[in-house]
Parts: sequence; C-alpha cells; structure tokens
Amino acid sequence: MTDFQGKRYWLVGASEGLGLALAKRMARAGAQVILSARSADRLAEAVAQVGPQATALPCDVADSASVHAAALSLGDLDGVVFLAGVYWPTKAQDWDAKAVETMIDVNLTGCARVMAAVVPGMVARNRGHVVITGSLSGFRGLPGAIGYGASKAGCMSLAESMHCDLRGTGVRVQLANPGFIRTRLTDKNDFKMPQIMEPEAAAEIMFTHMDRGGFSRSFPTPFQWVFRLSQFLPDALYYRLFGG
Repeated sequence: MTDFQGKRYWLVGASEGLGLALAKRMARAGAQVILSARSADRLAEAVAQVGPQATALPCDVADSASVHAAALSLGDLDGVVFLAGVYWPTKAQDWDAKAVETMIDVNLTGCARVMAAVVPGMVARNRGHVVITGSLSGFRGLPGAIGYGASKAGCMSLAESMHCDLRGTGVRVQLANPGFIRTRLTDKNDFKMPQIMEPEAAAEIMFTHMDRGGFSRSFPTPFQWVFRLSQFLPDALYYRLFGG
C-alpha cells in the first residue's frame, strides 16, 4: 500500500477529466497535489474544486523551457503523474499533419520532457513514484487513430523501458491504460464507445492501482481483454476484424 499522506505529487494534465478526478481522489488520501495544464483559468477552477491541498502550476508540455521551469520551481517531488493528452480522430486517407504532429508532440514527446525534468532527481535520491497514462488504443494499430494510437503506444513503451531500468530501485514506475472516458476528447467520436467510463470511476481504478502497486493496469474489464488478446492474433485475422 502507498502512503499518500503529506506526499507531493505533480499531476501534469489535471485541469479537467481524469486528471482532475484523480487529483481530488489523491487529495482525499492526504496528498499535496500540484496541478499543471496550459490554461491558468482552468487550473484556477480545478484547484478550487480540489481544495486547500492543491496548487496550480501552468505548464505547456509541448515547450521544453516551460516544463524545465515548472520542474525547477517544484524542487524535490515524491511523485509525478503524466495525464496530458490531445486527440483528434484521424484516418490515413485524411491525414492532418498539424493534428498528428501535435498529438505526438504533446502525448509522447511531452511525456518524455516531463520525465527528463523529474526522473534524474528521483534516481539521484533513490526515491520517487512515476505514473504514465497510456491507453487501450496503444496495444495495436486501430482505424482512425493516426497520431493518437502511435503516441500512446510510445508512452507505454517508455513506461516499460523505465520499469526495466528502475525495477528494484527506490523509484517505482507504473503504467495505466484506460479505455474510453467521458471527456471533451471522446465527445469528438462519432462511433459507439463500449464501456465508456465517467472520469471519477476511472480515477478510482487508477488510484487503486497507484495505491496497491504492480506495474501495469488496463481497464475497464472485460473491454480491456479485447485489446490485450489482440496482440496474440495473427496479422491476417486482426486486420480482417479491425482494419478498414
């Protein structure tokens, strides 16, 4: 079990949705949460909802200088949770260069920027807790997921590599792979989203994962098994089922 009482956690991408719901849950467990996102106005509203254990720190994960300055101002942290993400449904036939580049720059490279800013200090102290948010869409390629799927697969691989390196040290690395969560991002989808979750329900699962330990947690069940088992399907069968 994880003792969150009085611990300082930086939640990157926490002005709304899953990030905000998780911040509320962690604050109830006694953690001091620093909420980051680009919009200062949204952060102020989020902090007001979380309460006195929350502070706002505007930060743009697409800007290395902004991430470095934010991390420098925070000093030593007990943990960091990367939740930042942008999404536009995009097919290869309708390639949107700006959207694809932005999804990869924010979702994947943004994650790498944040890790670069905080992980070396944790390694030096041999103490810390890192949580990266992947996605069920990162297990295998999906139609209409150009940019987003690749960015989440990259985050998942990054977390796996970090776990390989840091396993057995004082720095704990975890990965959470949620399915559909009802947010302004999923509002862009025009297809049926099985087992879509409210942010609060997803945050409870993610918090339990952080509390109990273990490396990876994919949810919700049984929907997650579709994606995990798809890794074992032969290519011909997989693309017959999921391809356009």
